[in-house]
Amino acid sequence: MRIFRSLEEVPGDFGPTVVTVGNFDGVHCGHQHVLKEVVKRARATGGKTVVLTFDPHPLRVLRPDIAPRLITPQPLKEALLAQFGLDALLALPFTRDFSVTPPVEFARTILAGKLRATEVHEGENFHFGHRAEGNIQRLRDFGREFGFEAKTYPVMMIRREPVSSSHIRKLIAAGKVSRARRLLGRVFSITTNPGRGRGYGHKYTVPTINLSRYDELVPGDGVYFTRTRVGDEVFDSVTNVGKRPTFGDDLFAIETHLLNFHELEVTAQTEVEISFLRWWRPEIKFPSVDALKQQIGQDVKRAVRYFALLKEKQTTETQRSEATTKNLTADETDER
Repeated sequence: MRIFRSLEEVPGDFGPTVVTVGNFDGVHCGHQHVLKEVVKRARATGGKTVVLTFDPHPLRVLRPDIAPRLITPQPLKEALLAQFGLDALLALPFTRDFSVTPPVEFARTILAGKLRATEVHEGENFHFGHRAEGNIQRLRDFGREFGFEAKTYPVMMIRREPVSSSHIRKLIAAGKVSRARRLLGRVFSITTNPGRGRGYGHKYTVPTINLSRYDELVPGDGVYFTRTRVGDEVFDSVTNVGKRPTFGDDLFAIETHLLNFHELEVTAQTEVEISFLRWWRPEIKFPSVDALKQQIGQDVKRAVRYFALLKEKQTTETQRSEATTKNLTADETDER
């Protein structure tokens, strides 16, 4: 996937294209459906696939007071988009000057002009241009005028929940990571580096890693069963998100307890990724450190059991999949 970070970087002969425009925060199941359709249509028509997105998120420029914390920071979003076999990503810098682009100018100059779009695929709630004055109907009208077709998609629903970035953010912020996982189509994770802790884990509990400051979306306060990648190694883990009230802290922290720990070298530059599998319990202020240690022991026992069951389930699913494949192969042989 080629990445263009300005209109000037797009080759003059690039296209014709099948385009989808949006923020794509989360690259969730709804986004994934549109992306797959865009790729399918481009292959059918001989065009190239382009995702047009914005960096930073427009609200961080226009309304920083209400701008959302991102499910997928820009580097992760680009990595996820690259998995769909797209030809190009156009990540336009979003500025106040760009924000006043009229909808008609956006359609004529960027979609029809620079990208030579033949089709533009969008969700039914899509808005674009200055003050979000452009909507799906105007996109259709501009398409007839400038030579592209607008294709629209209703909001996807999974188990009666809307698959939208805003709804997923609310679920994650409330600690409902299992429900968010269904809508994302993958486990929610955050990636950063180790930070300097206060020594509580080493002194009182088990081997831990404290994360450095992370300014994007994190789950609500509580204790979670997680998997933690430290560099190239992955550990089952229990992660506390919050202020660790037992110690009288006022500062927010994310602290991960590694269950199958062994000695490893960790520096300030080591990449740490925490994948949040399941919410376990709320963060609690215990009457003493000993009471906290007892609870952590219970958390670890429950986590070990959880991961054992998870492994058993995955093994069973793999065996079923292999059996199905074997039976299908046998049926094909019989037909021959």
